[in-house]
Amino acid sequence: MVEVWLPYGKTEVCVRVPTQNLLKIVEPNDKVAAKNPLSEIESSLANPFGTKRLSEMAKPGSKVALVLRDSDTSTNQMVVSALLNELNSVGVRDEDVTVIVAYDPLRDIQTNQRMPTLGESLSSRIRVIHHDPENMEHVNVGRTSRGTEVFLNKAFAEADVKITAGAVEPHPFAGYSYGGELVLPGVSSLETVRSSFLFTLDRNAERGIVENNPVHEDIVEAARLADVDFCLNVVRNGGLEVVKAFAGDVEGSFSEAIKLADEVCKVPVDSRAEVVFMSPGGFMFDGSLFEACRCLDVAVDLAKRGKSVVLVAECEYGLGNRDFVETISKYDNPKVFEKVLKRNFSVGRLVAHRLLMAIQNVRVFLVSVVPDYLVTQVHGIKGARTANEAYRYTSDITGKNGKVSFIPYGNLTIPQIKTAE
Repeated sequence: MVEVWLPYGKTEVCVRVPTQNLLKIVEPNDKVAAKNPLSEIESSLANPFGTKRLSEMAKPGSKVALVLRDSDTSTNQMVVSALLNELNSVGVRDEDVTVIVAYDPLRDIQTNQRMPTLGESLSSRIRVIHHDPENMEHVNVGRTSRGTEVFLNKAFAEADVKITAGAVEPHPFAGYSYGGELVLPGVSSLETVRSSFLFTLDRNAERGIVENNPVHEDIVEAARLADVDFCLNVVRNGGLEVVKAFAGDVEGSFSEAIKLADEVCKVPVDSRAEVVFMSPGGFMFDGSLFEACRCLDVAVDLAKRGKSVVLVAECEYGLGNRDFVETISKYDNPKVFEKVLKRNFSVGRLVAHRLLMAIQNVRVFLVSVVPDYLVTQVHGIKGARTANEAYRYTSDITGKNGKVSFIPYGNLTIPQIKTAE
């Protein structure tokens, strides 16, 4: 037997399978972390792509707005510290800097509230606000070629110096998260987000794909309209350690960062499996079923049609987003629901649509703390108390010789299937 450990909330769970049944453990490619990540970030600020240094843009009295992704606290602290040092060096005062924590429509509010964004020391130095796409004041900065009216957080849009900073990681619709995505949806109004994310129904709106991806292209145009001055993109490995940083203009720094992100996240896989166990990556990624489904497409791509996917996600906050829950409780046919989605679009309904499509292709099992009576409300999903119990269920379906693959970090992994099923 072989034991495979999968992240689950702030801990791990073990799955035991016969050695001959293990097909592959699919995880991000190993990349050595920077020896001194803070120095790596500072070096990128000193050598920006396609623009002047930030210290040449800002001056004493400049009002600075920094949009930050609510990532892990360690990365956030290094990013903000490095940027503040650069700004302070030319006389920008801490009180003139506002950090805006970006809105992520694929995260539940409860999860956002439990994340310590910066820690007490930095939070006491600068103003930190969380962008609210519904209740904050927004200003119109223009319209994209696809017709998206771009309304942005007023504090960001009217700042003298506008900065975005975050990790470049796979995004289920936009290809990759990066500095531009911190504008749309990061500091955009809810209607702007809905208008742009409607393009997710296009078949090219996929994880790891930016070329001809309508969501990515809309985000690029929104960042141009926002007139972002400076961007810091960080690439991390599977352990969420900083490998390298890329600073400069939004598009130039991203074009360099994505090359390394592809090397980290895109993993060659020879063949699909009868059973795929996947964890979104534990804490930060599996607060609810809604959040965990953000990367369900990764497991579905790796499983043979009609076979089994086991989603290992703690789901401390239950099923999650209200629109998501209402949809998965009411509908079981994605084609029928797609008509409803186009008439009354929301990101919660979009994620539900993706789940319904997955259930059409594979059997889905959920290992979580969600009570059975709630799991039974979801059409097509079977709950299991433990990962090993889920494996017994799948073995009854596939037989004792069924091949099993594991994805420990679903949100950071993009399998590249070499051969057709």
